[in-house]
Amino acid sequence: MRTFGIEEEFFLIRPDTGYPADLTRRGHEEIVNRGGGNERIHTELLACQLETSTPVLTHRDEAILAVSQTRSKLNKAAHEVGLQLLGLGTPPQIRPVPATVSAADRYYAINEFSPGIAAEHYIAGTHVHVGVEDQDAGVVALNSLRPWLPLLTALGANSPYWRGIDSGFASWRTIQIRRWSVQGIPPYFAGTQDYLARMDLMLASDVLLDAGHIGWGARLSTNFPTVEVRVADAQLSTSETILLALVIRALVSTGLHHGPEAPTVAPEAFDLAHWQAAKFGIQGNHYNLRTGTKTSTAGMLEDLMAYIKDALVETNDLDYVQNALERIMREGNGAMAQRRFFHTGGFDNVLAQSAIRMLA
Repeated sequence: MRTFGIEEEFFLIRPDTGYPADLTRRGHEEIVNRGGGNERIHTELLACQLETSTPVLTHRDEAILAVSQTRSKLNKAAHEVGLQLLGLGTPPQIRPVPATVSAADRYYAINEFSPGIAAEHYIAGTHVHVGVEDQDAGVVALNSLRPWLPLLTALGANSPYWRGIDSGFASWRTIQIRRWSVQGIPPYFAGTQDYLARMDLMLASDVLLDAGHIGWGARLSTNFPTVEVRVADAQLSTSETILLALVIRALVSTGLHHGPEAPTVAPEAFDLAHWQAAKFGIQGNHYNLRTGTKTSTAGMLEDLMAYIKDALVETNDLDYVQNALERIMREGNGAMAQRRFFHTGGFDNVLAQSAIRMLA
């Protein structure tokens, strides 16, 4: 059974103002220590963020336990210092000043290199790692994931608000990421040598600090023998995070079993489909990159389940994923939930209800 791991990024919000909190290094350390001193809690680019990572996982129940326990401990630690921990792709409101970067040499370097982007990098995501045998398998997995990344973006969309207004997008985080030098859906690779040559080309340029600065929605990890899928926003609840992780693992397993399909649509169609998914989430049509046709969300999910069914049966996750997808289609994703919260109580209610979902 293929292993996987989950990284979640969260915002720390001041409940008295609704704005992200600018923590010092000591402030971060206090929250981490109160949360048990877990080595799986890390700082992120901005001082208002924390990131968590699970151990290597094999079974769904392990993942549910790891994610829910870490959320609970970190949420309690944040409350103890007067802050809210929230799983939002973007905070609804931010102060009209540049963001404060976390106290770390790498983050200082990123800020110095791209201060205009870092100043507004109020984004948080859910990253899923899936184990692969070697780099050759990783490249096959990347190729097979490409047509499904827009759908994963739509399912995981949870960032409709930006600077106190509705952005008009289900995932404004996806649009914000497009400002970085290397982002979006990775190209199709002819093989491992093609992948390595493209990496060399990019790293020899003057617009990347290192391999970790390559921001494709799916990439090979530089630290682990995994494929890392990064298109989903931070999620309101544990159940939404687990759904994404199980679907992504099944997509990687299926792609490695059957091999990728050579693309039959123009390369620019992938960029278009990704933007469309960020715009509409699950409430609009999609561009099906396997058929080159316009498809409803329901149609895309039907194709997805047909594609990954065998992999989900193998891991005993089929019923769980089917039920979770039906719930999302019935109740909406994070972006739709945030909009409901806002229309019944403004941004105060968005934050309050999102805090409740953290432990749901």
